[in-house]
Amino acid sequence: MEILLPVLAIGGMGLIFGALLAIAAKIFAVEKDERLPLIEECLPGANCGGCGFAGCSAAAEAVVKGEAFANVCPVGGAESARKIAEIMGITAEETERQTAFVMCSGNSDTAKNKYDNNETIDCHTANRLGGGMKECRFGCLGFGSCVAKCKFGALSLQNGVAVVDREKCTNCGACMAECPRHIIKRVPYSAKTVVVCTSKDKGKDTRNACGVGCIGCGICAKNCEAQAITVEGNCASVDYTKCTGCGVCQEKCPRDVIRMLNGVPTI
Repeated sequence: MEILLPVLAIGGMGLIFGALLAIAAKIFAVEKDERLPLIEECLPGANCGGCGFAGCSAAAEAVVKGEAFANVCPVGGAESARKIAEIMGITAEETERQTAFVMCSGNSDTAKNKYDNNETIDCHTANRLGGGMKECRFGCLGFGSCVAKCKFGALSLQNGVAVVDREKCTNCGACMAECPRHIIKRVPYSAKTVVVCTSKDKGKDTRNACGVGCIGCGICAKNCEAQAITVEGNCASVDYTKCTGCGVCQEKCPRDVIRMLNGVPTI
């Protein structure tokens, strides 16, 4: 009897506390928007962060709260945006497909090196070691940190330069965030021409560092009838909305740094 009474007392207290917790849970429960799980199903579940949020669940919450648009997910693309818009009862914003592009042509055959490296390191470590092996301080470091970061197998190292497979690229932005040189840029999938260089050095310095770097000569801009090319900071760039893909700039470029994207290999 002496043991039974304490056991009953503790059991009774447990039942009381349990009931109180159950009541509190109902009183303070936060109602979950029924659209949230539906929107999460429309997202790919990659949790890549390309949308700017911590993951797919956070992105879905942002859409429900009105803090993000239906096209929040670059990986899901237009189809994902259309489904989310239907759930939210809104019209999906039309967005053009974008893909990542490594703005460097300086591969192992054309870019000059300051020193040799036989160790297995990543791009961040290489960048801290005198700015990397290559003479060009704007070029691809070539150690594949972006390749390792890509969850979709869209990047590969080819002869010392990272290259994007535009068919596999989902525009998640992981490679862009990973690159210590910040030379991976978004380019419209429909783009016809791209200048594969970001060097801001003067022409002479670029020539000394790389056999194919842009020297800012302006020949491409002078010959572009569509006025789609400008030269700023010693480097040419293309206005993709104006470019007609005529190919004259590529033909005239003395450095072979302008590439056509109409099915023509870019590296």
